Amino acid sequence: MSRPRIVIVGAGFAGYRTAQTLSRTARGRAEIVLLNPTDYFLYLPLLPQVAAGVLEPRRVTVSLSGTLPHVRLVLGEAGRIDLDARQVHYTGPEGEGGTLSYDRLVLAAGSVNKLLPIPGVAEHAHGFRGLPEALYLRDHVTRQVELAAATDDPKRCSSRCTFVVVGAGYTGTEVAAHGQLFTDAQVAKQPLRTGMRPRWILLDIADRVLPELDERLSRTADTVLRERGVDVRMGTSVKEATPDGVLLTDGEFVETRTLVWCVGVRPDPLAESLGLPLERGRLLVDPHLQVPGRPEVFACGDAAAVPDLEKPGSYTPMTAQHAWRQGKVCAHNIAASFGGGERRAYRHKDLGFVVDLGGVKAAANPLGVNLSGVAAGAVTRGYHLAAMPGNRVRVAADWLLDAVLPRQAVQLGLVRSWSVPLDTASPEVARVPGRPEGEPAKTRPGGEPAKNQPGGEPAKNQPGGEPAKNQPTAGASDVAPPPDQPGPGPDVAPGPVRRTDRFTEGDA
Repeated sequence: MSRPRIVIVGAGFAGYRTAQTLSRTARGRAEIVLLNPTDYFLYLPLLPQVAAGVLEPRRVTVSLSGTLPHVRLVLGEAGRIDLDARQVHYTGPEGEGGTLSYDRLVLAAGSVNKLLPIPGVAEHAHGFRGLPEALYLRDHVTRQVELAAATDDPKRCSSRCTFVVVGAGYTGTEVAAHGQLFTDAQVAKQPLRTGMRPRWILLDIADRVLPELDERLSRTADTVLRERGVDVRMGTSVKEATPDGVLLTDGEFVETRTLVWCVGVRPDPLAESLGLPLERGRLLVDPHLQVPGRPEVFACGDAAAVPDLEKPGSYTPMTAQHAWRQGKVCAHNIAASFGGGERRAYRHKDLGFVVDLGGVKAAANPLGVNLSGVAAGAVTRGYHLAAMPGNRVRVAADWLLDAVLPRQAVQLGLVRSWSVPLDTASPEVARVPGRPEGEPAKTRPGGEPAKNQPGGEPAKNQPGGEPAKNQPTAGASDVAPPPDQPGPGPDVAPGPVRRTDRFTEGDA
């Protein structure tokens, strides 16, 4: 008798924890297949430290095959899921198609950048959801400071050293906090014009930073940011983005070459393609993480709307803490569906939050105890070391080296601007040249790449591949290129994978 097959789509916090728990509890009684575009689990909370040069990229990635025994890894992006035939159709990293049949399906596809209908943002902003985006930002910021230090034009120097971060939640706050330290360290060795220093601006339409957290944590973070020199502007956002800067909602135009989009996330569009009931793009499940009417289908993490039993009538927020816990419950309930124990409803108890502000500064409230300064920094780093499923020694070693040695601010040029578009269904995978349009994500919701996306051909002699200044830009619509325009190839940047999910009222 063949073993039942469990297919897990996505290896984020929820998918990885589900696979990890099942590999321990199934004990060979079931075949566990993990479908993911990359061969690693990304520890997202430490991504700002990668962008700021504190940690090397591999430190925040954990090998899936190396840490998940008895789990078969299949590299690919899930496209169409046939619920009646119990099959997942996917596209491999080299464009090849494949199909996986299943007896149990776990949808843990996670989330993507949240887009708002603001002119120019999709073309000129970059998100912060994957390792390619962090590597791009690290190179880009380094390059802007170096170019600013080399110019005699004060206006150009100012625009290159102005960095705008939109969104004062976890990610945006940490990116701005680490970014200010990173650029200050650069100009200490490579000074700018007299009286000038890098300027980081943090914007949000909320009335305070970290609006989802306790006000005392918010005040701590706000104080640290302002003392460090970050220009914190609450109640303000971007009205329009252009190649030369951003127009703010208060009417001010800020000249900048850097716009980092951290306004939040929305569920992966894969959930919408199933034709099942949704809650703001998230797949509705019961407290046992099963899809009503489809007992063989489970969902957890950002892709699932899980009832919050502690707050009847609401759903658990899209956080890593919930995704990690839901993954464990999901695994136990899958085992129970095969007769291995009793089902569990997902319940949670708030253990507190930590926000890393760079250096020795942080804001934390473990078990409800509010901390700041060095104590909060120690708790925050201890929490991350405990939560990471691997690489703990390497991460701790990098922290130690960062404390005693200067950071290496160099451009590697591995990730180009056009390869990490904001409007993509796959922020964890950088676009590559030379691939036919639409691959590997042509079967994925979001489908066809924009054929005439601004960004054009990367500048051949410019590190990091910024678009050439005289490159013509296209209109906003996806129209066919003119007959004399070459298709994507080794020297032409392919357009980003377009998403079909649209904003809804209230997103703005």
